[in-house]
Amino acid sequence: MKRYLMLFIITLVCFSIPAENVNFHAILKEIDNMTSFEDSDLSCIYTIVSEKPGEDKSVQQVRMFRRDREDKFAALILKPETKKGQGYLQVDENLWFYDPESRKFAHTSSKENFQDSEAKNSDFKSSSLSEDYDIERSSKGKLGRYEVYILNLMANNNEVTYPRQKLWVRKDNHLLLKAENYSLSERLMRTVYYPGYISLGKKFIPSKILIVDELKKGERSQLTIKDPSVSTLPDYVFTKSYIERVNR
Repeated sequence: MKRYLMLFIITLVCFSIPAENVNFHAILKEIDNMTSFEDSDLSCIYTIVSEKPGEDKSVQQVRMFRRDREDKFAALILKPETKKGQGYLQVDENLWFYDPESRKFAHTSSKENFQDSEAKNSDFKSSSLSEDYDIERSSKGKLGRYEVYILNLMANNNEVTYPRQKLWVRKDNHLLLKAENYSLSERLMRTVYYPGYISLGKKFIPSKILIVDELKKGERSQLTIKDPSVSTLPDYVFTKSYIERVNR
């Protein structure tokens, strides 16, 4: 993963000049529309490989289900064996974590780290950039070989995981290539790279995501997606009884 990260970073030759007269709010909305699945369900398997200095790599496998039109998602931990049976369920504003040992659900937050990785629970939800953020500044530049728009965003509510973000968006197709996540005081918290996407009809989902913790040197997670499907899921998938039953 380190070699992959270094190769990606080496290609970043960025410069910034004022952007032309472009409707950037419309671009944020397009990003939301391209990567959200309002007309179908979404299921896939994530493999999450995390690195922490002085520790062996940890590998997790998660089966994820989304129903964006109802703001629901469910997650089942498949690997490692020590965590198998754990699960997550979000319905509207409520997010629960299920522990098979206690057989209890506990409220958690979308701002929390997912299973001790660098990913946040919110990373698995649908995109809502156009609703949650206002654009403070915009410019254009290059990221590797791609012409990009560079957008500085400020949150307009307290529900988001990061109050400030900086995005690198491809000019030709408006796919997100890179994001820097900041605290309210503009401290860089983490950097996220999106080097590839899978096309599902007119929708897109990142095939790989690389998340670098900017506060804890050397900590990073790579998320790889396989078996994406937009087939309709049974309603019972998004229920507590299903999370309990399937994890027995």
